[in-house]
Amino acid sequence: MIAIVDYGAGNIFSVKNALDYLGLDSRLTDSAEEIEAADKVILPGVGAFPAAMEMLHRRGLVEVLRTQAKQKPLLGICLGMQMLLEKSYEFEVCEGLGLIPGTVERIDAPGLIIPHMGWNKLERGVECPLLQGLPGEAYVYFVHSYAAKCRDEHLAAWVGYGGRIPALVYDGAYVFGAQFHPEKSGEIGLQILRNFGAL
Repeated sequence: MIAIVDYGAGNIFSVKNALDYLGLDSRLTDSAEEIEAADKVILPGVGAFPAAMEMLHRRGLVEVLRTQAKQKPLLGICLGMQMLLEKSYEFEVCEGLGLIPGTVERIDAPGLIIPHMGWNKLERGVECPLLQGLPGEAYVYFVHSYAAKCRDEHLAAWVGYGGRIPALVYDGAYVFGAQFHPEKSGEIGLQILRNFGAL
């Protein structure tokens, strides 16, 4: 079973619908016990980093997620991906889950529209199981104003938008983060979720 963390700041229903379409057993939950019992975890998210982290703290899920990320596959999506990093500078300096080394900062793309919104082609970085079976030209859908800054060793895919924006981060073990929305990225996104379900 895949636990979709329902903490009040997630794009939970579109993620749940995509998993249902793929025939992957999943459950919306904010229960530490259900997250601990799950085979895999998805941390979705939309909105502002500090508010989302506060909601995780309020539900007692921060340490649960940190512990479970050492034991089973965890996928952060959009803001959920950003919360995997060490800290964010959105509105204020705010500590993240610290599962991937790096920070979250406002996109610096002079002359380009912020938020970064639309379809972009994935450029490959380090090998990552979530990218298996994707064609050479794989486009995914983004909506965000802040982006990760992390080391190349954790960069599985990136896109160009006034520079290199991390699209998929990976710790080399259990932790994955997608800045884009796989649940809104057509067949490419479904394949990524299918790959996650097969881990």
